[in-house]
Amino acid sequence: GKKLGYTFNHRNLHNVSLGQGQEVVAEQALDLAAKDGHWVILQNIHLVAKWLSSLEKKLEQHSEGSHQDFRVFVSAEPAPCPESHVIPQGILENSIKITSEAPTGMRANLHKALDNFSQDTLEMCSQEKEFRSILFALCYFHAVVAERRKFGPQGWNRPYPFSTGDLTISVSVLYNYLEASSKVPYDDLRYLVGEIMYGGHITDDWDRRLCRTYLEEFIKPEMLEGELCLAPGFPLPGNMDYNGYHQYIDDALPPESPYLYGLHPNAEIGFLTQRSERLLRTVLELQPRDGSAGQGAVGTREETVQALLEEMLEKLTDEFNMAELMAKVEERTPYAVVALQECERMNALTAEMRRSLLELELGLKGELTMTSAMEALQNSLFLDTVPESWVKRSYPSTASLGSWFADLLARISELEAWTRDFSLPSTLWLGGFFNPQSILTAVMQTTARKNKWPLDKMMLQCDVTKKSREDFASAPREGAYVHGLFMEGARWDAQVSSARL
Repeated sequence: GKKLGYTFNHRNLHNVSLGQGQEVVAEQALDLAAKDGHWVILQNIHLVAKWLSSLEKKLEQHSEGSHQDFRVFVSAEPAPCPESHVIPQGILENSIKITSEAPTGMRANLHKALDNFSQDTLEMCSQEKEFRSILFALCYFHAVVAERRKFGPQGWNRPYPFSTGDLTISVSVLYNYLEASSKVPYDDLRYLVGEIMYGGHITDDWDRRLCRTYLEEFIKPEMLEGELCLAPGFPLPGNMDYNGYHQYIDDALPPESPYLYGLHPNAEIGFLTQRSERLLRTVLELQPRDGSAGQGAVGTREETVQALLEEMLEKLTDEFNMAELMAKVEERTPYAVVALQECERMNALTAEMRRSLLELELGLKGELTMTSAMEALQNSLFLDTVPESWVKRSYPSTASLGSWFADLLARISELEAWTRDFSLPSTLWLGGFFNPQSILTAVMQTTARKNKWPLDKMMLQCDVTKKSREDFASAPREGAYVHGLFMEGARWDAQVSSARL
């Protein structure tokens, strides 16, 4: 490329990987580099959030009077959410930013996985055929586990930070094993990759089992006999050179679909729905804010919000009278305690809703000055999203505001029915609690007290009945009937009382 104005060697380059105690090393490198015109690379600055303000000051000091060849490069991992942004604005504003977008789709992921290697890698092992076959299978495995995250809980129960480091280390392990043994140790390789390299990230037993199953399919003796398909219509390639493998991916890989991950086509319904909603939400948020009612428009922004606000205030019921409820409870059974806790949480939410809605109403009438909190609430009501101050006091939900509010009213009526006499409802709406775990614990506590059993030895057992919730007139003698559970990625077959994938 372009020639530098002076001889560049390793002494002119300071590469500092940040972490515990490396801040001093980085500061010394910056001071020396600024004086002598060296380059400094600071890796993973997101790990030293507290030091970044010092780094900002130091870069500001060196921005004037430094050697003209002085350069600083910094790298950081992307933050998972806006609240986790730690890099000071000053550093961001003064730098040229380059982002590396994660690949999307199996084709791009597979190419990217293979890009970690070269023709030299393929030639370095004495057992060339075995090494190349397993290396390609590992690349496919890496692409599958990384891209499977897009399917949400149907992909992995939790999102895991699989990285290219896991793949390159797995290939190093493969090389060492093949050099040391004439037989391919399939079991050992699967164990090391599935339980340690990739499995080290996995915290869920079912996810661990899934990871193990993939490796049992992709790394087995049949791979050397040309009988292995990594996905329907995508056989494991034979012995090829490095460019040949890239070409094979382009020529032979079937179009993107859940089949490539061993999933049913319906698996992508949720993922595609989410993506469409995000796109439409962005379009909605980008529309002009201050446009007055044009031809065919329903009304101004304020009128829309005012109408919604009045409807909500009208439908919102009074808060639960906690003193009255406490007096009504004869015995504070585990179930009564749960009911009272739920009422308290509901009161905190409805009180905030009423307060913020009344405040905004006065703001719209011009009787109060509009604050940023009131504007945020107005935007949320107009865009049909649940306002942030409500979310903080709410139960987990991904619904839009309309559905969320209808759901809230349903939860309140369930609590009203329960607190009339505090007898356990015939069936409990498990998803209708702020804390569903508390009612499950109460079921165990009640049974343990009744039978004088130790609570730490209690286990929950769940049986599915063939009746619907309307068929139950009263609660069972032991335990509780629950409804409101949903099955994703499968359906319940009432005939044989089992789940079908």
